[in-house]
Amino acid sequence: MSEIAKPSRRNLLKLLGGAPMLPLAGGVSAATLLAACGGDDDDSPSDGGGGNNPPPSQAEFQSATFTATPAPSLSKPADMATTYTTSSMEVTFTDGSKQTVQLAYHPFFKTGDLVPDGNGNMLVAGGYFDNNNEPIYDTSSSVSGSRQFFSDAPDGTSLLTVPDANVTVDGKKVANPVFAVVQFEYNTKNAAGTSTYGQLPSPIAVLTLDQNQETGELKLVKYHNVNMKTAHSLWITCGASLSPWGTHLSSEEYEPDAALLKAGNASVTAQFSAFSQYTFGNDSANPYHYGHLPEITVNPDGTGTVKKHYCLGRISHELIQVMPDNRTALMGDDYTNGGLFMFVADKEKDLSAGTLYVAKYGPGLKLDTTSSAPIGWIKLGHATSAEIEALANAATIDAIMDVVFSDPDDDSYTHMFCDGREQWVKLKAGQDKAGAFLETHRYANLKGGSMAFTKMEGTTVNVKDKVAYSALANIQASMVKNDPAWNAAHNISLDKKLVAGGVLAHKLQGGQKDDTGAAIDSEWVPVSSQFLLLGEDIPADTLGNTANPNKIASPDNLKFSEKLRTLFIGEDSGNHVNNFLWAYNIDTKTLTRILSAPAAAESTGLHAVDEINGWTYIMSNFQHAGDWGGIHANVRATLDPYINANYNNKFSANVGYLTAVDTTKA
Repeated sequence: MSEIAKPSRRNLLKLLGGAPMLPLAGGVSAATLLAACGGDDDDSPSDGGGGNNPPPSQAEFQSATFTATPAPSLSKPADMATTYTTSSMEVTFTDGSKQTVQLAYHPFFKTGDLVPDGNGNMLVAGGYFDNNNEPIYDTSSSVSGSRQFFSDAPDGTSLLTVPDANVTVDGKKVANPVFAVVQFEYNTKNAAGTSTYGQLPSPIAVLTLDQNQETGELKLVKYHNVNMKTAHSLWITCGASLSPWGTHLSSEEYEPDAALLKAGNASVTAQFSAFSQYTFGNDSANPYHYGHLPEITVNPDGTGTVKKHYCLGRISHELIQVMPDNRTALMGDDYTNGGLFMFVADKEKDLSAGTLYVAKYGPGLKLDTTSSAPIGWIKLGHATSAEIEALANAATIDAIMDVVFSDPDDDSYTHMFCDGREQWVKLKAGQDKAGAFLETHRYANLKGGSMAFTKMEGTTVNVKDKVAYSALANIQASMVKNDPAWNAAHNISLDKKLVAGGVLAHKLQGGQKDDTGAAIDSEWVPVSSQFLLLGEDIPADTLGNTANPNKIASPDNLKFSEKLRTLFIGEDSGNHVNNFLWAYNIDTKTLTRILSAPAAAESTGLHAVDEINGWTYIMSNFQHAGDWGGIHANVRATLDPYINANYNNKFSANVGYLTAVDTTKA
């Protein structure tokens, strides 16, 4: 390891915020080393704070690399049953010197823990609340008794600062407040073990974290549950992103299907009825109020407010990416027979009005990393959130379109697949706006969009190279030539499926026109796509993996760090026995495993923050540890006791971040 001779470089050497301080060469600590990305960068938006750049005469941060965490094995079962990393990060400076630090995972809490509300009271972390912001209790088990429902599925997380923050905890002002917004996707089961997936309104919490200015450590000091009454409560919030203006952009995925509810589909009806009862105490829930984009604003006192935007399309929102223009939002669609959607807001930093588009692909996309396909854009419509919410308040599927699930032998209907279900659809006269914004999947099919993708999940952007990335958790069904759900007109015609999925890269440009010939008012429009990374399906190995453990499998969360030139990738895979968090360097094309989630858990909550007060962080959660499937047959008996001991008999999951570890105190 090269020696660092300039102690003043300490202000530069901060990446990932760690605790405690670790002595290294030249008096520089491991914790300060973990923020080498601090400081301003004209190529990327700041997430807050203001690190100090060293004078030009001093060596500066040049690059960072990670060492790989091996995939855990049954020889060390404890490692397979926890959030596990052995990775280190090596930072290289412009004078050739280097420094290395060990990484570790630091949780704020396990869901179900009691956490402080800042006023001397304790709240249940990840706890559920109804539309009146009253706790929802689980009374299903006579053994455990009545207890507040809490989530085992924390997901999207944003770390941010707020100007003029002024938080008091038990009457004392928090010295250095940083905020994390955390959403909780669902509750897997009640205390009696019965599935409750999608039956409870998703909570979102604002965490006030006191940031140690010497070490970067974040300490939870206040937990606030955001009241969702004005948003009709929330439905299955999944991935999330931080807007360029510092708000948390949430998601509502797998929107309740109004046509299936009308048809009396048993599973859909039972789920939505339970949701309505838990949320409102009756069956008044309206399916058209869900499948939209909630935005959370953090207030200076550590509380939060919600505004749900109804004009970005009613699709299976996973996580969106707003481009540096503060207007263009690129949206994946976690759905079978889904599309790539784009929204261009009328005004900067305001998603309450704008124009919605769906991509129309040309031919050329292949399962390799060299072939690309051109993209055109179909305009679906322009609307304000207020007018679509007003439509939703009174809308019924019958008023918007006819949907039948058997062939009507009538050419006025359009044959399509939505979420893998075959159906025939006809739009009612004068219902284009309602169709575009409340029945977006079906309307986009009617307009000729490429509704062929399977589980297009997280989206992020590489600003410097003007490239966006989208995760495809699976490449199958409607994407594969001659599959029953495939449509040749969509121009997504792959020769075979790839269950392990991949990551798409979208080239971004300005000067584009939509299908009507009108100019698209954005410089950040995807014009072509090709695969950046692909997983690899394999015959089951001795552990049970059905995808190569040394490649990505079912990528889900995506976040790009401009400073590190690194794409971070979290998995939601039924193909890896343990799901992983990966770091992919865009320049060196090196893929490195940096964290392993507990067996059968999904890696969630990913957020790579280039700088907050000179420190950089990688936020990471997981959900549903020990959610055993067929690939876990060889490990379940061994790992189940560990998972139960670590995570409250599988009822709990962690919310936290990657940090430095003090190896001198082993």
